[in-house]
Amino acid sequence: MTSNDTDAKVDEQLLEAGPATADDAPEVDAAQQEDDLSEADSASDGDGDDGDDEDYDDTEDSLTYSNGVIEKIVAIATREVPHVLGMKGNLMHFVQEQFGAENLTKGVSVEVTDDNRVIVNISVIIEYGCYAPAIFEDVKERVTRRLVEMTGLEVAGINLRIEDVVTPEEYEASRKKFIDNLKREEEAATA
Repeated sequence: MTSNDTDAKVDEQLLEAGPATADDAPEVDAAQQEDDLSEADSASDGDGDDGDDEDYDDTEDSLTYSNGVIEKIVAIATREVPHVLGMKGNLMHFVQEQFGAENLTKGVSVEVTDDNRVIVNISVIIEYGCYAPAIFEDVKERVTRRLVEMTGLEVAGINLRIEDVVTPEEYEASRKKFIDNLKREEEAATA
């Protein structure tokens, strides 16, 4: 049912009911008063509850993020940066994560400050020959932008640790070795 269908159905019901009279209004108010009275009774029934939960139950909305969600956003954003080849770990972990075999948030941790800002710690593998300070600036910009766009959280700081540097030749050799091992395991399983 679309919103227009719902509006039309409500309009039909109002037309069928006819004009509202003063006698109709107390029923609505009475229902509201009943709710108000029961809340007042429960707050004053002497059970030690001073009514603090009352505000939380019906009047406050809440949006929270698990650390894992924030870590995942950070990890994906970090991988979007040119010359970041992978997250914390050795070269084999890097190749495995390229095939989805590793934990996506490996190498990322977050801390939330008392004022609800985020401190991000990231450990990465970068391409040999690239200027690390430029990569750091790119990671800070990308991670901050993604976190603000997706969560609205303010970033208090980003700490980037370079765990390893990898040449294109090392990467290709490890990638080939990993693929060959997968093929051998698959052949052994089917034999």
